[in-house]
Amino acid sequence: MSKVVVLKTSPETVLEDIDRAFDLAEIEKEFSKDSPTIIKPNISWHFLYPASNTTPWQFEATVASLQKRGYKELPVVENNTVVTNPFKGEKLLKFDRIIQKYNLPVYYNFKDLKWVKYEPKSEMLVLHKIYKKGIYIPEFFFKKNIIHLPTVKTHIYSTTTGAMKNAFGGLLNTKRHYTHTWIHETLVDLLAIQKEIHTGIFTLMDGTHIGCGPGPRTLEPHEADLILASSDSVAIDAVASKILGFDPLSIKYIRLAHERGLGTGDLKEIEIIGEDIDKINYNCRVGDNLASLVGDILWFGPLKGLQWLFFHTPLVYIFVFGSSFYHDFLWYPIKGKKIVKDYLENSKWGKLFNKY
Repeated sequence: MSKVVVLKTSPETVLEDIDRAFDLAEIEKEFSKDSPTIIKPNISWHFLYPASNTTPWQFEATVASLQKRGYKELPVVENNTVVTNPFKGEKLLKFDRIIQKYNLPVYYNFKDLKWVKYEPKSEMLVLHKIYKKGIYIPEFFFKKNIIHLPTVKTHIYSTTTGAMKNAFGGLLNTKRHYTHTWIHETLVDLLAIQKEIHTGIFTLMDGTHIGCGPGPRTLEPHEADLILASSDSVAIDAVASKILGFDPLSIKYIRLAHERGLGTGDLKEIEIIGEDIDKINYNCRVGDNLASLVGDILWFGPLKGLQWLFFHTPLVYIFVFGSSFYHDFLWYPIKGKKIVKDYLENSKWGKLFNKY
């Protein structure tokens, strides 16, 4: 039976609580110490915004706990997206302090890593159709453990996002937007590939704040004081979805992964250690923002048959500019900064962030 650890935590105890979560989730059974362990943070937005990105305590506790257990090679791998800048994100989210403190090597998959053609052993649902010239992934990922560091939040295209979605940026190149119409199937294909190439997969999910609404950026954050850990990517995403207020098996990527035997998406088949999640329900809804309304029309609506024109030609840069302008220069200054200011001044987690 799959295990998911769900613990209450506080700024005073979070590093110790994460270390305990690793013990309870039996990380050493999943990870060989003979293999390097890739740390894959989640930068959904290069700006500080609660619930959107990996937190500095989540990152630091992961490194410290792994080193304590004898894992010596801990490379960090970052990716970029059309609307996020990892170099800016590392500074604004204070990852750079942790990287320097623990002397961690950092690789950027869009400039440092060699991409190689990969023939999956598993039957693919969509990737072989989307990338007709072949599926290319970073050669660096082969024969290494990987630990994902997502947060508990909703997503405009996949309903929720977490462990499985965190592989999206690392394993696919900058043309990953080709997959958005088939995002659920894509996440299932990527998990199948991960299971073939990695020596171990683990997830530590931060729920100190959870995010509802049109994520992964323009969220409504809620202080929840939770951390989650598991070696089953499907199970931890199922539990996080339940906490957010969704029936996990109603979410396509979770149901498909469960049906294909890639993990456990049925809560009745998951051993939950720690909190009683039946008593936790944030009743989240995804909704839309300006950027997602455009995306809905082009990726899922009546114009999806023409997406090759909009996203496979230079016209894509119009949408890249539009998304970046909306998120960084409209929504964040008008609404986001007020939420961040309140977070930093009044939330106990914001005060912890200030100490890094």
